[in-house]
Amino acid sequence: MSILIKPVITEKATADSEMNNRFTFVVSNKANKIQIKDAIESAYGVSVTKVQTMNVRPDRNTKFTKSGMITGKTNAYKKAVVQVAEGETIDLYSNL
Repeated sequence: MSILIKPVITEKATADSEMNNRFTFVVSNKANKIQIKDAIESAYGVSVTKVQTMNVRPDRNTKFTKSGMITGKTNAYKKAVVQVAEGETIDLYSNL
């Protein structure tokens, strides 16, 4: 089971990484904070001071078409915001 799925690269997450040294990742739904901390420390070689997790709910939508009403939803996922020790950084753009 892979704990780290991908980094979140949005305008808000990039600003948070530059200003506050916090990085955001999409992680496995069953991973806990200790597993996330160990995975990031081993993958990127940094020391993690804090991990915050959140479960992102699925978005549901409805479309009215010629054939009738169509409903759909996106997948739910878990996000982790990781605080890295002062003076250390993670290069998220090296694997893109």
